[in-house]
Amino acid sequence: MEIIRCCAYARAGLVGNPSDAYNGKTIAVIVKNFKAQVTLYEWDRIEIIPSPSDESIFRSLNEMTQDVKLHGYYGGIRLIKAAIYGFAMYCKSRGIKLHNRNFSIRYDTTIPRQVGMAGSSAIVVAALRALMNFYEVVIPKQILPSLVLSIEREQLNITAGLQDRVAQVYEGCVYMDFAKDSERIDDGFVCGSYEELPLQFLPPIYVSYSTDFGEPTEVFHNNLRFRYDNGEPKVIAAMTQFAAITIEAKKAILSQDWDKLNALINQNFDLRRSICQLPSEHILMVETARSCGVSAKFAGSGGAIVGICPDENTLAILCEKMASINCKTVGVNYK
Repeated sequence: MEIIRCCAYARAGLVGNPSDAYNGKTIAVIVKNFKAQVTLYEWDRIEIIPSPSDESIFRSLNEMTQDVKLHGYYGGIRLIKAAIYGFAMYCKSRGIKLHNRNFSIRYDTTIPRQVGMAGSSAIVVAALRALMNFYEVVIPKQILPSLVLSIEREQLNITAGLQDRVAQVYEGCVYMDFAKDSERIDDGFVCGSYEELPLQFLPPIYVSYSTDFGEPTEVFHNNLRFRYDNGEPKVIAAMTQFAAITIEAKKAILSQDWDKLNALINQNFDLRRSICQLPSEHILMVETARSCGVSAKFAGSGGAIVGICPDENTLAILCEKMASINCKTVGVNYK
């Protein structure tokens, strides 16, 4: 029996976010320290096996409330179901005939949940990769991120932009342009312009994430979307500025100007803070990291931060300081 295993990694928004959902520009880097893995094999019926994170039995009320606080109300089963349905509808709408063999599918993930490191989209990307393998269907790389986003938006009402899915499909470090004049329609999907940046040009990067406080993407983006759609001048101007920061960051990466990139990473967070009421716990993460002499901004919607950490000694100091506020820190493996 052939066993198919496919994975997708966590990602960190290096600069530009949250403008990816507002026709902006971003740069994201893959975080191979954490991944979602989907295992699929032929079976006599369609079977979706829950993972430990879908557990619904608890030893006490306190254990259950802690689980909800850390992980929210939803596990990954809905993501797997949505991925299967979205894949089937994609194939049906394009006249792609699928064989009639059934399968068992399960997932596991090490991506910290609800801290803005794209754990949900990683499960969907990994599931689609496994389904493509099982059914021997090729979905073009340039449209796969848009298919993933459509599955999450239309079936699960997850409010998000394309950044996470692009980074997880392309991997490495990706510059993304979502401006209207850079958009194109490919096989019925709206796609941005994506450019893979040389990994050897990247500096050492760290990610630090909270172990006791997170915020789902939907919570952050819902308020910002309302303000943007209602034409709030400050928000509109900020999205333009996020895009400008990203253009400068791309230049800094290609010229390996780490001082400039450090400044732009910090500027990105400061701009975000100027337009949003951010949780004090998340602000403390950034301020604590910066007190160690490193740059810091949100890696996504909140609960995790990213920045440049130049050497092992600084990383050790950062790890100790962040641990004092209940945060875990890793040097990012992006190769």
